[in-house]
Amino acid sequence: MKKIVLLGSTGSVGRNVLEVVRCYPDRFRIIGISSNENVSLLAEQAEEFKPQIAVLADKGLYPDLKQRLRGKCEIRAGENALRELAGTETADTVFMAVSGTAALMPLVSALEAGKTVALASKEPVVSAGKIITDIAKRNSARILPVDSEHSAILQCLAGRRSEEVGKLYITGSGGPLKDRDKEEFDRLSVQEILSHPKWKMGRKITVDSATMMNKGLEVIEARWLFDVPPDRIKVVIHPEAIIHSMVEFIDGTVSAGMFCPDMRFPILRSLVYPDIIASDLPRIDFSSLGSLSFSEPDTDRFPALRIAVEALLEGGTAPAALNGSDQAAVRLFLDGKLRFTDIVEKVRGAVDKHRVIRDPSLADIIDAEAWAFEEVLRSC
Repeated sequence: MKKIVLLGSTGSVGRNVLEVVRCYPDRFRIIGISSNENVSLLAEQAEEFKPQIAVLADKGLYPDLKQRLRGKCEIRAGENALRELAGTETADTVFMAVSGTAALMPLVSALEAGKTVALASKEPVVSAGKIITDIAKRNSARILPVDSEHSAILQCLAGRRSEEVGKLYITGSGGPLKDRDKEEFDRLSVQEILSHPKWKMGRKITVDSATMMNKGLEVIEARWLFDVPPDRIKVVIHPEAIIHSMVEFIDGTVSAGMFCPDMRFPILRSLVYPDIIASDLPRIDFSSLGSLSFSEPDTDRFPALRIAVEALLEGGTAPAALNGSDQAAVRLFLDGKLRFTDIVEKVRGAVDKHRVIRDPSLADIIDAEAWAFEEVLRSC
């Protein structure tokens, strides 16, 4: 039985992980869970899955969780507790579903402990890709991506070397604004922006999908996870969201990763990799699917993709500044303090103003993210 530590168990991805685990009670056991501040749901999850330890990032909520669980498992709180949970000696897999900058140091702890990490948190690899992959190599740790796009690439590669890859194609549905005129963007409500046509995701990632920043972050992530240069990574719009990524090999053949748009597919694959097991997840009905379409992304309407690729090419702490500024701008938009089109402008302003450190330390990465986050707040 595989023992799993699940960081971020109360978020959108974390809840999907637990849904998968419920289907395989003889295969997976949850030994640790964590949440930032959702005490009620974390307590419910602890009651059901009976982990050895439950961790809250917010120390102030510790008494509430302790009262709810009444000694049913060990309870800890704070950033150090989260890092220690990530490095749990008895865990076979650490599933990282913590969002944003908070995922970075727990990920480092898991990799330094030589763990297999199922990674749904893209921000650490975006900000500190070289550092993260170097830590993984030094400690013989393994990173299994859970983004549907990168999971599809992993499946297509099937252990092939990066030198055999001609091009990676990362597909995107086009998001909730694909068929909208740019002049309409600022007239749409937050709820309309959050109404993704294919995926049910968290609020931040759904806004990133609307700006297409998400595709830019995925390009940066793919560059480091698969050791493929930026000029061999291409984004393609694919509204049907059936092909999640494709790999073109140097001989001209192409492999495509195809499954219904459901996060449980990449979650299950990451938990059993390199094996494949039976599931009751929905199948593609090719006879009723019709055609599959593809087009170039419109970077005039959605400049976030171009800005993200430019940050990748700039290197150093530029991607960290991109990450931090985007987190701040999206938060301000969701709080009603920014127009939708202001998100990318605030990100562009912070990235342009940032003084790049070419060969950064982990501390430099953290500082760059924090500076960019605060720079966006200061500019409003």
